[in-house]
Amino acid sequence: MQEEFKNVAESQVVISELMLPSHSNFGGKIHGGYILSLLDQIAFACASKHSRAYCVTASVDTVDFLSPIEIGELVTMKASVNYVGRSSMVIGIRVEAENIQTGVVKHCNSSYFTMVAKDKEGNSISVPGLILKTDDQIRRFAKSIKRKDMKKNRSREFHETDFSSQKYLHIVENHKAKIEMEH
Repeated sequence: MQEEFKNVAESQVVISELMLPSHSNFGGKIHGGYILSLLDQIAFACASKHSRAYCVTASVDTVDFLSPIEIGELVTMKASVNYVGRSSMVIGIRVEAENIQTGVVKHCNSSYFTMVAKDKEGNSISVPGLILKTDDQIRRFAKSIKRKDMKKNRSREFHETDFSSQKYLHIVENHKAKIEMEH
């Protein structure tokens, strides 16, 4: 029988990995795609640990690369469940890179992955709720709800059926675009 509620700490995952030259891009920094792959792995581990089930990535929200990661730095990713729905979980991940020679640590990224728990047949299954014990945990849960609501509004706006360009001219006019419509 699965637990009805779990503490946030029970599902937290931390991984560290030394960044190698093979992880770099043409600019000599660690490739963002490699970091995204690590983010997906830790999100899976955290969600699976919370749900005790196989989990899939449903969406990725807010992947902002704040600071480049250098070859030779130790990257640490910290993941925790910020929010749970019926079968979905929002996993918050903080990425830090440490220069192991100087000890300087920099915040490189914060990301939010929505993961969904599945059974062996691929059907979504219920996940345990969260026991919130700190102000940070309550804030993260509430912010996840706000992001979810904003995503619904964004989705509704982009699925409108009125495609008239006239409706959007006021949005475009103060940006770096030149309109040369053909008639």
